Amino acid sequence: MTLSRRKTLALLGGGAILAAGGVAAYGVTRTPQSALKPWTAAGGYSEPRMRALSYAILAPNPHNRQPWQVDLRTEGEVTLRVDTARLLPHTDPFNRQITVGLGCFLELMTLAAADDGYGVELDLFPDGEDPTGLDSRRVAVARFTQGGAAPDPLFAHVMDRRSLKEPFDTEAPVDPGALDAVLAVAQRTRVAGSVAAQDIATYREISREALRIEIETPHTYKESVDLFRIGSREVDANPDGIDFTGPMFEAMALTGTFTREGALDRTSMAYTEGLKAVYANVDTAMGHLWQVTPGNTRTDQIEAGRDWLRLNLATARAGLGMQPLSQGLQEYPEMAAIYADLHDRLAPEGGTVQMFARIGYGPDIGQSPRWPLESKIVNA
Repeated sequence: MTLSRRKTLALLGGGAILAAGGVAAYGVTRTPQSALKPWTAAGGYSEPRMRALSYAILAPNPHNRQPWQVDLRTEGEVTLRVDTARLLPHTDPFNRQITVGLGCFLELMTLAAADDGYGVELDLFPDGEDPTGLDSRRVAVARFTQGGAAPDPLFAHVMDRRSLKEPFDTEAPVDPGALDAVLAVAQRTRVAGSVAAQDIATYREISREALRIEIETPHTYKESVDLFRIGSREVDANPDGIDFTGPMFEAMALTGTFTREGALDRTSMAYTEGLKAVYANVDTAMGHLWQVTPGNTRTDQIEAGRDWLRLNLATARAGLGMQPLSQGLQEYPEMAAIYADLHDRLAPEGGTVQMFARIGYGPDIGQSPRWPLESKIVNA
């Protein structure tokens, strides 16, 4: 679950900043420090693989779990595995979304290598793949070769990419030509979208219902709440999960106005107003785009992730905001009816809808926290 920062602040903040007086007020002004350093460190490595990986760790991924582990023992190669401690067993029971995130990582690594004059050859799942879940087997072996790779203009927008979890401007329509330009960057999957008023209304309604189901299903909602990082201290200590930072969240953390326990209490203001906040996001969608693969193998999921990264960069290039709305594509029983409905609408000829998102114009937001690259290397 992703709460709209602005909406939640307005509803929950109240007098929290006034309550955080004296010495405690210092904490209100703090922003994450170490959690944002990987963004400034990106590109600052001389070794080609490290340089490429320093960008790859900035890739979008579900719940910001950053589930990648890399092995650099073999000269000129990067071996990618998943960190099985960072899976999402309730909202992503077959690890499909995690695999899509790993595909985003691989594509961003490949784009960064190309910008440095290196080609990357990927050998996906060389030890075999299991459709029911990820394990310790290799996800990919990436072999770097000097020369032969042309830089991709999308790479210039890596630092601008965001998953925009704020309400969009409903007075700013998305031009169909802008949507077409975004969709044109996909290379491996079937992508489509719509900015037609009727479609917007339909997919807003479906997205709202999918959110309601996820939040009202105790085990899926708790999985998200357990990953809340409230305030800069928590974010710096654990720069993954769903971050809540900024002056008023700092104040609410200090005063206990916003807590994980409160978010789980359905009678609390944190819960009821938080629900309104997430609805405010989907209710302001100004268009939608989606992605379909012919099958649903692990390789299909990686390919989806590679194109998803490209779509993210293309929306940044266009000045658009994009937020994935993955709830309706999750494969747990309570979501089955929404899942079937979305597939009937978005993939009537068959295939698997891998990703679905809202698009529109929204405010500038900060970068997402990241673990440092060195913490993701298991063997140097």
